Amino acid sequence: MARGDIPRDSYHLVGISFFILGLGTLLPWNFFITAIPYFQGRLAGANSTAWTLGTNHTSPADTFNFNNWVTLLSQLPLLLFTLLNSFLYQCIPETVRILGSLLVILLLFALTAALVKVDMRPGPFFSITMASVWFINSFCAVLQGSLFGQLGTMPSTYSTLFLSGQGLAGIFAALAMLLSMASGVDAQTSALVYFITPCVGIFVSIMCYLSLPYMELARYYLAKKPSLAQGQELETKAELLQSGEPQTFLGRWRPRGS
Repeated sequence: MARGDIPRDSYHLVGISFFILGLGTLLPWNFFITAIPYFQGRLAGANSTAWTLGTNHTSPADTFNFNNWVTLLSQLPLLLFTLLNSFLYQCIPETVRILGSLLVILLLFALTAALVKVDMRPGPFFSITMASVWFINSFCAVLQGSLFGQLGTMPSTYSTLFLSGQGLAGIFAALAMLLSMASGVDAQTSALVYFITPCVGIFVSIMCYLSLPYMELARYYLAKKPSLAQGQELETKAELLQSGEPQTFLGRWRPRGS
């Protein structure tokens, strides 16, 4: 097909969709790590009025070494599943990997939100939280690798929009924390809003991804060179591993040099 036959991005819907997908990939984890004081307060055995999202509980009471475990159980699955994604593309369709990852992350955050209202001893709560950290990062690694593979078939503008969405995810998390501190609402309500917001973001991301096949430009590029998408997906593994360190508030995963 000649250059002049390339479909137009009507109303920039494809660009907006990939921007929202970028936002949806990192919004959950950014909200999760920004709410670390909530988890530390629960593990310290504090009641719902004794801690706030703006208070950092790094003290001798942190008998679970929460920060160390979060770091380990976020980086290790990111490494393993980013590498594993190199093999998953051969046996699992790309659509299944992307939608499946989004749905699992959505369920994990729904569970995390539900636990805000559940009284639980620190030990079981710690175990459930660490399992959530592992699986959230595992599926985030699969999700990002798969989306970068699709972006490899499209003009670089869409990769830029995707990465811009990832950057905005960190800003949203930081603003949410500031608003939570300034609003004066109780800590339990703040935590609940913290975990429901990513659920909404993931749901919108799912809708955006499902809408791509109905956009002529997206169909043109995503169906044009499937083999190129697989090759590009493999090339992004090393970049994701080099830059895959989550940081609080404004941190995000993104390939170096972008």
